[in-house]
Amino acid sequence: MSTRRVWALCSAVMILALALAACAPATTEAPEEFAFGLVLVGPKNDHGWSQAHFEGGQYVEQNLSGARMIVFESLNPADKPEATLEGVVADMVAQGAKLVITTSDEFEEDTLGVAENHPDITVINVSGDDVLTGEAPANEGNIMGRMEDMKAIAGCAAALASQTGKIAYLGPLINFETRRLAASAYLGARYCYENYRGMSPDDLEFTVTWIGFWFNIPGVTLDPTEVSTKFIDDGNDVIMSGIDTTEGIAVAGQRAAQGEAVWAVPYDFAGACDQAPSICLGVPYFNWGPAYLETARAVRDGTWKQAWDWNGADWSALNDKSKTHVGWVDGPGLTAEMKTNLDEFIAGLGSGDIVVWKGPLNLQDGSAFLADGQEATDEEIWYLDQLPEGMQGPSK
Repeated sequence: MSTRRVWALCSAVMILALALAACAPATTEAPEEFAFGLVLVGPKNDHGWSQAHFEGGQYVEQNLSGARMIVFESLNPADKPEATLEGVVADMVAQGAKLVITTSDEFEEDTLGVAENHPDITVINVSGDDVLTGEAPANEGNIMGRMEDMKAIAGCAAALASQTGKIAYLGPLINFETRRLAASAYLGARYCYENYRGMSPDDLEFTVTWIGFWFNIPGVTLDPTEVSTKFIDDGNDVIMSGIDTTEGIAVAGQRAAQGEAVWAVPYDFAGACDQAPSICLGVPYFNWGPAYLETARAVRDGTWKQAWDWNGADWSALNDKSKTHVGWVDGPGLTAEMKTNLDEFIAGLGSGDIVVWKGPLNLQDGSAFLADGQEATDEEIWYLDQLPEGMQGPSK
């Protein structure tokens, strides 16, 4: 073979090799794993509080390369009395967790100890205020959604629907969080009963029954099914829920199926209307994904800074799961007129033209809380130590 042909053949081979190399997929390194722990007070499929957190964790896995969630469900005295938060977190850390989120005020005190015992990880307590009070060590933060606004919307929806003027609220245990949420619902109901129904807000009956925990514990709490049944028997035609589970809407749906005019407003989880769609007025819900993603990314990148975050709604996108921290879903039980009025109320809240935490407002013992025209500060709302005057049910 001539030298020219040898060089031509070699050149062709080289060109083919280069072409094949150019077509071959580029090799990339797998993203470094970032493990984070999520401690739930209830099951991850409770259609309420714990499921909303679990889906927030899934959002992190879907949107942060290498993220891996470690979940512990139902850390509570009834389901797992032998388990402790310290033990759960220690196990998560052993599995590589760099961030642990404890998702209940029930965990607040123990979260403080966990953060102190594990200074090399970031610990977030949901709904607590250790950062606000200055008790938190440097590696602990707090996150909470500003559900108060959504509860006011829920109360408005209840007042627009009620034909008896009697609204019932299924409460969990009594603390600052639950008082301010129940109060927000009441204040929203009063506003809409007066301004859209043309009725005296003082004639509106709003009764709170506290069952004693975030969900039913047989032999320990009141049975929320029995409480909801009694609500309707007593003439309440709207049941609002403040507990983690769906007994309120379940009972209302059963009674509506028997021909009674009753409605429900469940809580926590965007899909809660599915339990009984036709009588559901809507759902105020938490959307933990954006806050959890921001926190996880900051911890991974080494840019996390301690904060007490009380995250509000994106009023232009109440159902955009990539933006809002709390939201409201209209229920099929709303009539067109109710929806029109509710939309106006929501727009007013979002613009600041409507403020339900505004005086004159007294507390249950008759003491003045807000003077005429005075608006409550964030801390006055956060640390509400009594229900407002006009609400029926204990404050302590």
